[in-house]
Amino acid sequence: MQYENEARVFFSARSENEFFARLFTAGILTQLDPTIAEMTDIKTAVSEAVTNAIIHGYEKQDGQVELFCGYAENKVYIEVADKGKGIADISQAREPLYTSKPEMERSGMGFTIMETFMDHVRIESTVGEGTRIFMEKTLAKE
Repeated sequence: MQYENEARVFFSARSENEFFARLFTAGILTQLDPTIAEMTDIKTAVSEAVTNAIIHGYEKQDGQVELFCGYAENKVYIEVADKGKGIADISQAREPLYTSKPEMERSGMGFTIMETFMDHVRIESTVGEGTRIFMEKTLAKE
């Protein structure tokens, strides 16, 4: 894929860095002049993916989250990855209201939110090696 613009960052798997991920994404995508709704949708999907990496991937252990943001024409490509514990059953994890952390009062809506706000969501995961989430969204052209 040839991107018009792209950037990749790595940051510590700490909950306070979820805000950084939103700002990084907004900074790249502002160049496309998205609507407020489009920007909000994408930042929300990124927040969910980053939060999943931190809470479920690393389970409060040290680690790094990788965030990629790129675009070509009016199509946005996002990747969020961790090298944490991985997902044993992706189909189950994608089910609305399913959570592997009920003791943390998690809603189990992370993947549902990503799928609602983005056009395409693909998940690759290997137990013991980590997870990579690919998301795409086409922005409306004025």
